Amino acid sequence: MPLHTVSLGMALTPTAIQTFIAHYLHRKSLHNKPSVHITYDEGIQITRQFLYYASKHPVEDIQAFTSQWVPSPHWVRTETVIIPDDELSTAAKAISKQLGPNGIKRVGGEEWWQWRGPSEDLKGEWIEMRNHYNENKKSNARNNRIMLYVHGGAYFFGSVDTHRYMMQRHARKLNGRVFAPEYRLAPQFPFPCALQDCLASYLWLLKHYDSKEIIIAGDSAGGGMALSLMVIMRDQGIPLPAGAILISPWVDLTHSMPSIVADNPGDYIPPYGFRHKPSTAWPPPNADEILKIKQLSHQPTLTATDVDKTVPAPNSNAEETAVHGYTLHEKKAIAPGHAYPGMQQSTDPNTVHAEPDNIHIELEGKTVELKDQIQMYTTNQLISHPLVSPILQPSLGGLPPLQILSGGGEMLRDEQFYIAHKAANPAAYPPSDIYLDEFDPDREILNKYEPTYVQFQVWENLCHVAPTFSFSRPAKYMFRVISQFGSWALARAQNAEVEIVDESQISPVSSSGSDGSSSSRPHDGAKIPRTDTGISYVGRAGDPLPAFSHHMLRERVDKRGRTYPLDPPSSYPILDTPPDKIGAINPQLISKWLAAKHEWDLKFSKEKLRVQGRRIKEMAHGLQDFNGECPPPSSLAARRAAPGVLPKRHAKKNYGLMLWSGWGSKHDERTLEKEKQAQQSGRRSTRTSVDAGQAGSYSSTPAKNKDPHANKASQATAAGAGVVTWDTASEQKQSNGDFTPGRISSDPEAASRPISQKSGGPILILPEVDNHKLQDDSASTRALFHAAMTSNASLPYLNGRPSSVAGRSEFLSDDASTIGGEKDVGIPNGVAPDAASTRAVRNVRGVSDVVIPNEDGRFSTETSSLRPGLSVDESRDSTSHRPEMPDREVFKTADEQL
Repeated sequence: MPLHTVSLGMALTPTAIQTFIAHYLHRKSLHNKPSVHITYDEGIQITRQFLYYASKHPVEDIQAFTSQWVPSPHWVRTETVIIPDDELSTAAKAISKQLGPNGIKRVGGEEWWQWRGPSEDLKGEWIEMRNHYNENKKSNARNNRIMLYVHGGAYFFGSVDTHRYMMQRHARKLNGRVFAPEYRLAPQFPFPCALQDCLASYLWLLKHYDSKEIIIAGDSAGGGMALSLMVIMRDQGIPLPAGAILISPWVDLTHSMPSIVADNPGDYIPPYGFRHKPSTAWPPPNADEILKIKQLSHQPTLTATDVDKTVPAPNSNAEETAVHGYTLHEKKAIAPGHAYPGMQQSTDPNTVHAEPDNIHIELEGKTVELKDQIQMYTTNQLISHPLVSPILQPSLGGLPPLQILSGGGEMLRDEQFYIAHKAANPAAYPPSDIYLDEFDPDREILNKYEPTYVQFQVWENLCHVAPTFSFSRPAKYMFRVISQFGSWALARAQNAEVEIVDESQISPVSSSGSDGSSSSRPHDGAKIPRTDTGISYVGRAGDPLPAFSHHMLRERVDKRGRTYPLDPPSSYPILDTPPDKIGAINPQLISKWLAAKHEWDLKFSKEKLRVQGRRIKEMAHGLQDFNGECPPPSSLAARRAAPGVLPKRHAKKNYGLMLWSGWGSKHDERTLEKEKQAQQSGRRSTRTSVDAGQAGSYSSTPAKNKDPHANKASQATAAGAGVVTWDTASEQKQSNGDFTPGRISSDPEAASRPISQKSGGPILILPEVDNHKLQDDSASTRALFHAAMTSNASLPYLNGRPSSVAGRSEFLSDDASTIGGEKDVGIPNGVAPDAASTRAVRNVRGVSDVVIPNEDGRFSTETSSLRPGLSVDESRDSTSHRPEMPDREVFKTADEQL
């Protein structure tokens, strides 16, 4: 049955009913999972079933289904624009320069990927709230909050229409405009086609807006492409945006991380990857057939007999290889060590008679040579290119501040965890020497740029790209932190106030869920406590970010939106992975992929042979027309000369996606109505976001190391001999309860601003706390927390009190003197609560003194003079550690789960 709304309704309705019944029958078992919310549970099960049902159809069917028109709500304004050819040409030049001569050879040339075929013009769409647009037009104001959003879809499906319901929420929360390009999709337009379209869109935006008025966002494949875009901008001198938001980015197409092969019941991505019924679009001919076609394409004349010889003969070894997609060698030996895609043989892809650089890997004592293409985005030889897999970039330093959001239950969590720390500490996470020798032989890029500021959040048990379920509570919390980071990045870059929607007045998230428990979050009108250690809550647009520590803000978020500091890096084995394993083919993954592929190939063997025979004939004609270039076998450019290969575009309405989009837009519609009511009643519905001084000042040019050779010693330690050791001193807990993000000790001057430079009210200097004696019923504890202690209380966890560091003294600001959002019940009438609590504590036994901020609003960290009998050296060496938090579900890697 064709893939359309009716067939999908028949396929997905049983899943929706079964999920609804099972949810309430087994609700207790879901108590600590995001699936406790019925909307999230329904969403993930329906998406999983949709991908399974779509796999029974050709790639063209899911592409056609997701490219159909989805009407936008009446309160959303959209505008379609065409990107001029000048920007496309400029983008192509920048990409060609980034690829370099060797990269252009590996890609197959620099002309074929600029050919647009049936895509014709590059189009993009503006998305914004209609009332915001009307207000700006009426006041002749200019919107300076622009988001360039690159949609996901594994590079081969999805469109602006499928993602508009998410992008309109970003526009509403930022009170800005979102621009989304309709980039070309693989496999018909493989790498670097999409990269050229997205870079051209950014260049077009730069003609109308300053770079400090733009942030980039992307989900899944779009997140990985956004990262590659910024690397090109950094290296090619294109002004960098104010910041970037990467939602579950796909950054390792080699799938070298262990979470890929782990059991991931909380995710909807198929464990065997994406597979589809064979068609003219996918899969392409295998490596043996491509070699024959390349040889034919260089002949002066081409006859029908010559073309027929390239088609595998019936019942031959070539036909068996065409069905299975690999060749099994029992006696062929391979070089010892890891298998690196595109790096096992040094061959020129344009050499006609050269043996293709296929992936060879040893399985069960036999050598398996992969001849079918694995990823739709690019060939097997290019999945390890740094612009395809940014995890293999020599350095991710020198980029604008990044927000990386990862689902704790998704398949790609390990690579997201790794890349966040790689960006914040590039010297500690270099790629292996085989990739450095190819892409950075002089180690210039590796040493050139300063670390990137990164806010990294792991959302417990959440799936891949949780905002897909925008109607669920976990997604609403994630939208909040996205708007918080976006408004912060724009305010920092513009060095000015940025006005955004004040959702604390108009859009509360319900305080109870289907789990039957009430959320402990303070009501939306109250100030949300955020302490340096312990429990806090996800912020909203306009809230300042907590302090960065060594260029990182590392957080864990639970299903109720409560945030905790992540454990130190040494707690995560994935960060201790030797560089030579990053980008190497995982034999366990290949075994799983071949097993799933074998089942599919047998089911569609006749269809696959028929389709590939047709593709071979098409390519034999198409490869003659590109001046000796060698387009990838899946590309339309490789077979465009054959009749009937260019698909027709249809502008049919998609009623199924319209229902899904409407479901996801209900929350925005209700919020806009509340915003309107607030304005009519005279209440202020907006607030301003002001940068709190984090991450330094904005620059459209990348930050470079003053001494490019300063990190060479640490690089030798990180990359040498595959043995990595952790520097225990680098795990010293910082003043915000966080830890340094890398293996190697960081330069103290490269660290972010200390907490003492944060502005605030008076600070209470507390004595050293022995965490083994937290049960002591001390007067200072009673005065601070206004409650009697229980025998099993863990105050740093329950009340957010920082653990003390002897001599250096942890700080507790009066801004946090009301614990859990509750006011002091013992405050006299007419006295400010903070002033009263300060006086109540100042003379209590055990409190040393109160430090008042200087004229510039900063505090001095030198408090040893207030602590008699303790030297400064002793204060820096002695630490007391925070006790472990009870019932804590930390982020786990695949190694910990197996």
